[in-house]
Formats: sequence, structure tokens, C-alpha cells
Amino acid sequence: MSAATRRLTTAQALVRFLAAQYTERDGVRHRLVAGTWGIFGHGNVAGVGQALVEYGDVMPFHQGRSEQAMVHAAVGHARHLNRLSAQAVTTSIGPGATNLVTGAALATVNRLPVLLLPGDYFASHAADPLLQQLEHPSEADVSVNDALRPVSRYFDRINRPEALLASAPRAMRVLADPAETGAVTLALPQDVQAEAFDWPEEFFADRVWRVRRPAPDPEELADAVRALRAARRPLIVAGGGVHHGEAEAALEALVDATGIPVASTQAGKGSLRHDHPADLGGIGHTGTAVADDLARTADLVIGVGTRYSDFTTASGTLFQDPGVRFLNLNITAFDAHKLAARTLVCDARAGLTALTGALSGHRVPSSYEDEYRAGRARWEETVRAALRADDENAVPTQTQVLGALDAVVADRDVVINAAGSLPGDLHKLWRSRSPRQYHLEYGYSCMGYEIPAALGVQQAAPGVPVWALVGDGTYLMNPTEIVTAVQEELPVKLVLVQNHGYASIGGLSESVGAERFGTDYRHRAADGTFTGAPLPVDLAANAASLGMDVLRAKTVRELREALSTARAATRPTCVYVETAAGDAPGAQAWWDVPVAEVSARDAATGARARYEQAVADRRHHL
Repeated sequence: MSAATRRLTTAQALVRFLAAQYTERDGVRHRLVAGTWGIFGHGNVAGVGQALVEYGDVMPFHQGRSEQAMVHAAVGHARHLNRLSAQAVTTSIGPGATNLVTGAALATVNRLPVLLLPGDYFASHAADPLLQQLEHPSEADVSVNDALRPVSRYFDRINRPEALLASAPRAMRVLADPAETGAVTLALPQDVQAEAFDWPEEFFADRVWRVRRPAPDPEELADAVRALRAARRPLIVAGGGVHHGEAEAALEALVDATGIPVASTQAGKGSLRHDHPADLGGIGHTGTAVADDLARTADLVIGVGTRYSDFTTASGTLFQDPGVRFLNLNITAFDAHKLAARTLVCDARAGLTALTGALSGHRVPSSYEDEYRAGRARWEETVRAALRADDENAVPTQTQVLGALDAVVADRDVVINAAGSLPGDLHKLWRSRSPRQYHLEYGYSCMGYEIPAALGVQQAAPGVPVWALVGDGTYLMNPTEIVTAVQEELPVKLVLVQNHGYASIGGLSESVGAERFGTDYRHRAADGTFTGAPLPVDLAANAASLGMDVLRAKTVRELREALSTARAATRPTCVYVETAAGDAPGAQAWWDVPVAEVSARDAATGARARYEQAVADRRHHL
């Protein structure tokens, strides 16, 4: 071997390369690929699997139980570290690879980096058709991995070892790019994984990818300042970009200087502490009354790091002032231009800091501050009533479960959720105490995200109490990573809420005339009607069988005690609670779910009439 080269297999070279990649922002360096999750089969065991054994000293390995869950864990890790560090996921060919698609979509929708390394067919086609190979009659270069193309920000199939020399750095660039990041896929044919090549030594040298903080364009900044000075009722909508850019302090400085109130998307909640005088809580369909009321009368909406999903805009019905305009500060031009906005395409921290300096001496009218602070006080009374439990011996409602958890957690705890009825309750009611505490995956709202994401967060933040909040429906989707938590000794805390069905979609089903069809976990009679008897399913016993310590709580008092015990636990612990029916604060804004235009059922025709009345308020901001 030449002194300038090293003879390794493609898989070995890839692992060595990944171990030498770093990000750096504000002078702080992170491993770009901090570890690799894997489930092995014939498509990756002799290639990537062998390489991970060979180089275990430089590339940590985590054994997963579900391919989709491994991606969720990697996404949770990346989000908690503000996208400055990612993890890789390797799978075999076939179902192992296609199981990645949901996780990849979640990562890309949420702009969170994850590296996918699925096995593929033989590049030589010497053994076609392989076990689990998809054969296409007219395109021999198609495999199931092509299903990952539309949900990946970068995709390549490494058909020759030397192709990695060009493709691997391109993949790292996308992982580290704050505007373009998402799922990155390098499909690895099995024969190429094991093929040797003389690799240039410089391929394995440490490489630092600096995560840029682009400053605002001077003309865009001047335009933004003019708009802000002219506004009488401005409102900031804080999105996930505030957290990704570590811009929370810059946002607070702007708000303190100007008095502009802040409402938050699911991804942006926690951008201000809940007790800051200008924090209005969540916005949109699952938002607070004070935030949504101000949104309806705002004359300038300043979006910071948000992509304006339909939940945020109430499907285009929320921002109703006749002259309302938008100013969007976003590192991604695609999102900055939404709603015909003035744009400030830049890093969140850089842009907010520049605005604060340029707005020196400007403040919103004192009457406006008085108005939103009074609204905050009224909503806080609603929150207290929803979280309070007057009878310590009663079965808790779901909102009282949140109240008990609120009484137990500290500022540094992380609370994770993604789907069901909990996101709405959390967005309205949770009192975020730190930027990283509120971890809601609501871009893809993927059932089954919470438990594996808790593992990724726990790896990113050793010693921090990490809580995964799940309902029974979500738990049944993806509980398998409990075994991984036990194996890796990750002391995650699971709050398992049993309400016997899909509570969120059941309520939605009823509201659109589908009468809760197919949403209950109860016995059916021969005629298809529900008998009302719960199924004889014991989810707490299931969690215990997978290795968790399980605490069963039947009353509010028992729940609070169990949560305190779980928080102090040093191994994976589940708090199981069956909830009573209770009324959480209702939706403060509409959400467009189309209703059947014609139906023979009264429930559907009534829902259609209400739908037509609501949709009439939709606006197109041009």
C-alpha cells in the first residue's frame, strides 16, 4: 500500500470518514455523526456491520428494534442538539430499508438531519434477484431504496467504491446546512460495501463543517424596520428556527426592547419562558385564546423560523385584519416568502439582533401591552383550572396528568410528544421553563415517535430527566425501543395514558360526521356496535415485560408520587395511569378537515353546514 493511500473496504472507509466529520458554530465543535443505529440483515451485516465492529473505538453503535424507530431516535438526538450533531442509521435491503421511509419523511419535514445507510442490490447484478430484491421489468437500476428519494434532501447510490469520494462530502454538506438539512440517504449495494479500494489518506482527515449564521441583507433589514415602526399591533410568531439557531436570548432582547408579544408554534414553544410578560403561548388551532385573539387583529405578523403550517394559520382563517401584512425572518428563502411576506433571509439570531439594534427607541403603544398582558392573565386562570385537581383521591383527567407532571419537573427536564390529543393540550397548557424542555414533533405528527426520540434525547443529554408522553394508541404503534432503553441503560421516563382509543381522531371524527367510527379500543357486538367494555389489554404489564420498571397510579395523589419516583429513577421507568373523561379548553381557532358534501346521515349533513360557514373566513394573503 502506498504511503498516501489506505486499503479498506467501502464500508470501512465510510465509517472512518464519518468518524472524522465535525460541525462548528460560534466556536463550539460537535461530532457531526455522533453514532450509528443499526439492525443487521444480509444486506449490511458483512459490509457496514463488519466495519462498525472494526472501528467501534471511533464510531459508537446503538442496537435498535425497529428501523423506523431508529430514525426517530436519531431525529430526537439532532433536535435536542440544535441540528449541530446527527446520527446514522443502517439497515438491510428490503423491508429494513422501506421501514426507513416514515422516519425519513419526519426528518425532512422538520428540517432535522439524519444519515440513512440502507443496503441495496448487487451493483454487479451478479446474483440477481437477491433475497428481498424488488425487480423492475424495464429499469434494472431501481430498488426499494428509490422510495427514499422524495423524502431525502440528498440521495445517492454508491455503485463504485470511488464514488464515495465525491458523494460522502456532499452528504455531509447537506447534513450540516441549516437551510437544506433533512434526511440524507446513501444507498449501499452489498457487493460494493465489501469491495476494497486504495483510499487517499486525506479522505480520513478531520474535517470541520462550519454552520453559518448569514446576516440580513441591508435593504431587507431597512424594509423590515420601516414595517415594524409603522405597525401598531405587531405580533411575533416564533417557530422552530428560533431554537435551531439558538436565538432565544436574541428574541427576548428584541421583545424586552420593543414590547412586541410572542406566540409560538408547536416547534417554537419555549422560545420565551412561559412567565415572560410578552409570552402568549401557542398559536393557531391548538393555541391559546390570547394568542389567537391578538392574531386576528394583528396588522403585522413577524414569523421567525416558521413554515406556517395549517395548524398555525388555522387553515388561512386566523389573520383577519383587513390590512395585515407579514414579515418573515427565516434562513430558508422558501419559507421566508410565504404569505406574500416581506423577507429577511438570514440566521435567526443574526436577524433578531440586527432588528433590535435598528429599532432602538421604538416600542409598541402602552395600551397594546396592557391589552395582551390582561389577556395573558385571563388565560393563566384557564390553565390553572385545567391543571388543578381539587380531589386528590379522584381518577385524574388528561389535563390533570399534565398538572401533576408540571408540579414535578424542573427547568432542565425534557417533555416529548408527537400525536394524539396530548399535543393540543400541551400547546395550550404547558408552561415551558427552558428552550429545550418542550419537544413536540408536530411537522409530521408521527405516532410512535415519542419513545425512540426519548432515547436520542437522553443520549444527547446524559443526566437530564427525559419524559415520553404517550397515549394507548401511540404506545401500541411502537413500544419496541423500550428494550433498547433497557439494553443501553437509558433512564427515560414513560408516562403512559390509557384512555381506550384514539381520543384526538375520535373527537375529530365526531365533529366531521363520521361518528367516532373505528376510533375506540372496545369490544364490538355482532351488529358492529360497541358494547362499551374495554379490551382485556394490560399495557403496563406489556411495558414491564419489555424491561421497564412500572408504577401504576389510580388517583391524583398516587400519580404525583409515581412521577416523583420516576424522576429520581436511574433506569427506564413507566408511570401508567388510566384517565377519567374531562374537558380540556377547546380549540380557539378552526382547522380545515373537509366534510362530505352529501350524505344520508344527519351527523354528516350538520357537520357540512358548519364547515361551509367556517371555510368562508379563509383568506389568501397576496
